[in-house]
Amino acid sequence: MKENKYDDDSFFSRYSMMSRSVNGLKGAGEWHALKTILPEFKGKRVLDLGCGFGWHCRYAVEQGAECVLGIDISHKMIEEAKKRNASPCIDYRCMAIEDFDFLPDSFDAVVSSLTFHYLESFDDICRKVNTCLVRGGVFVFSVEHPVFTAYGSQDWYYGEDGKPMHWPVDYYFKEGKRKAVFLGEEVVKFHKTLTTYVNGLIKTGFKITALVEPEPDRALFNVIPGMEDELRRPMMLLVKAIAKK
Repeated sequence: MKENKYDDDSFFSRYSMMSRSVNGLKGAGEWHALKTILPEFKGKRVLDLGCGFGWHCRYAVEQGAECVLGIDISHKMIEEAKKRNASPCIDYRCMAIEDFDFLPDSFDAVVSSLTFHYLESFDDICRKVNTCLVRGGVFVFSVEHPVFTAYGSQDWYYGEDGKPMHWPVDYYFKEGKRKAVFLGEEVVKFHKTLTTYVNGLIKTGFKITALVEPEPDRALFNVIPGMEDELRRPMMLLVKAIAKK
């Protein structure tokens, strides 16, 4: 990752107006599905990789987590998290995910929301997460679906009437850097196949217990423009895995 678009003033301002930024977890189209695979947080030590505004950190504390550490590369994200979702049980730190290196058995659960498609290596993250989790610890994350990231443009093909015709899927097996337009600006992401996500977990000592391609929450259809089109292709992938050690 290391490229930090979220500290750009204009980009961050637009991000701050998104439904998931304004309304928190209830404004995220995948939340209704993600919350069903989250672990029991009561009494747990939790790490949030790419914590953003801190909504998942706050949720973990509300569910009884003993302590939560949220890390994010963006100073602006961390500042906003401290304003919106402060708690004596939450520690927010400005840190790139690639740089975290915690002692073995430091956490009982690790969560991450829509972050790993910004990172070049998924295997490296899996190894670090496995190390810092206790045996039987839970790793839950969401990423942009490989069908969504494959072509790179991350936009529909439109007809003459301006309506979406279909979603382009091309160069699926060519992993690596993609330049997408997000919130009106070019953003660098890294496409990975489903095989890479699944095998990355298996070979680093995890047992996959859930894999979900969530449909959008129908409650948001009248709130977020164009949400109905999200039923036409998968946008996100949710995964739950257990550290076998």
